[in-house]
Amino acid sequence: MSSAEPIITTEGLTKRYGDRVAVDQLTLEVGRGEVFGLLGPNGAGKTTTILMLLGLTEPTSGRVRVDGLDPTKDSLRVKARVGYVPDEVGFYDDLTARENLRYTTDLNRIPRREANARIEEVLDAVGLGDAIDRRVGTFSRGMRQRLGVADALAKRPSILILDEPTVNIDPEGVRELLALVEQLRTDHGVTVLLSSHLLHQVQQSCDRMAIFVAGKLRACGTVEELAANLPDRWTFDVDVTGVEAPEQVLAGVAGVASCTRAEGRWRVHADHDVRTALHDAVVDAGGRLTHLSRVAADLDAIYHEYFTQASEQPEEVPA
Repeated sequence: MSSAEPIITTEGLTKRYGDRVAVDQLTLEVGRGEVFGLLGPNGAGKTTTILMLLGLTEPTSGRVRVDGLDPTKDSLRVKARVGYVPDEVGFYDDLTARENLRYTTDLNRIPRREANARIEEVLDAVGLGDAIDRRVGTFSRGMRQRLGVADALAKRPSILILDEPTVNIDPEGVRELLALVEQLRTDHGVTVLLSSHLLHQVQQSCDRMAIFVAGKLRACGTVEELAANLPDRWTFDVDVTGVEAPEQVLAGVAGVASCTRAEGRWRVHADHDVRTALHDAVVDAGGRLTHLSRVAADLDAIYHEYFTQASEQPEEVPA
């Protein structure tokens, strides 16, 4: 749970489509000013969750609050505070970037003089200031995604929701978009909810993340917090000198499960923190420890662990 004031909360949030449970008993908090990731494969329930947050679909049961509002009862007020960028952003190709955004500001009843200033401001913010009067039909997919972000920012939302924002964007476009996410949080205090199935992008961008599998929240926290629950979290890279049989010395330390060669160093797997014991064992053997570092669990290992756990659980029959 984030220490920041929650701006999004759900309690037992559930959505059923007939016998299929798209979102199952979701309880979650997102802190104000946080970049929060919704991570999971396609069909995991991420987009359905977003639609309930926006008031675009009603929950079957449970409770949701967005910036203190109930999207089911106050959907218009929620939409005024939340900017939403879907994975496929639709614009009028024969209109310019300025003209497309002016259409949005008119719909939001923003006075024309103020709207003109905002349009220039948000297009500059997303790196499209030089393309403000170009027709959108000439834009690359990455430019269209950034235009989608600008469109969402034009109403100055407190929350920005990005649903698979980097799909089919070239690497440079991805880098620019993720840098923009960080800028929005750092410079403008915008809370960003980033939905993705791409592990490294979530790990790179998000303060915390929720792992979804088959409609259920399997885990939530920082990478470090999620890694703490992995069975193989105590892994170390070790270099030694002056020891005739280093593998035997390292493997003989109490708690060490295995010792193998990896990338020119000894890779030690243990069931607890054995760093001090490794050092003492090498010194006792007449050697010297020249390198000792803990191998941090990456999000790929974390996701694999929770996905495997979910796959091994028996499927529940809807009531």
